[in-house]
Amino acid sequence: MKYCWIVFFLLPLRLFAQEAVLSSPIADWEVNQLSLVSFDTKDQIFASNIQGDIFLFDSKGTQKNYFSPPRQGQLHQLEAAWTVNIFTFSSDLQQYRILDRFLNPLAENGFLQVNVTLAKAATLGNNNVIWIWDESDFSLKRLDYLRNTILDSQPLNLILNSESLSVTEIREFKNRLFMNISSSGVYVFDNQGNFIKKFDLKNQERLCYFQEQLLWLEDGIIWTLNLQTLEKRPAIQIPNAEFEGIQIGQEFMTLTHKNRIQVFRVPQELKQKQ
Repeated sequence: MKYCWIVFFLLPLRLFAQEAVLSSPIADWEVNQLSLVSFDTKDQIFASNIQGDIFLFDSKGTQKNYFSPPRQGQLHQLEAAWTVNIFTFSSDLQQYRILDRFLNPLAENGFLQVNVTLAKAATLGNNNVIWIWDESDFSLKRLDYLRNTILDSQPLNLILNSESLSVTEIREFKNRLFMNISSSGVYVFDNQGNFIKKFDLKNQERLCYFQEQLLWLEDGIIWTLNLQTLEKRPAIQIPNAEFEGIQIGQEFMTLTHKNRIQVFRVPQELKQKQ
């Protein structure tokens, strides 16, 4: 009976620690036909719509800039976390674009001329590299975009022992490539495309990183996976379980639902779980 009372008192404390509630948003606005959101290193917020237009906001939701491409098409990748450049990729257009901080295009190209038949995911890497997932031959390819040359190609249907790989997104993070396959998990590769490990995190729409953590939303909770210790835990309860996406900058983070963007300060609970 004594041990039962100990368990009774410890259990609520454990649940309370796991369910810290997110504070009120500091900004809240809408982007018509919102698609993707990304932070830069100065906590500016870049957002795209389904036509491929890109909006630049400050953390209070004030629009600072706008870019509309000559050929419109939905973006499947929007990355602003690089120090200098913004990277975008459209699977519909089979095209990537690199812009500066003021949304001026620096480079853009298609993939057909480098023998990439069906690019379904792409991400910017270090050393002038673009990683490409080519669904036509189930291969992971590295493109030197300055020389417009494929450096190497890795057939992943053999490495991962799967005949059909429906890749949602790929992202480079601290010299590792993360491949999100919503039906099976998140796969990790080194900077040469060699498979390292797999995380059993299914049905994740977009990948989000903060310090050494991978974050995602699940049942109204922000979950974290420490990439060093591999500890997985619920971190923060969010006020609206309908939120679909999370992105984090330096001191601010966004939660998105349909066309709405809400900005919050990064909770201490996330900063402490490293």
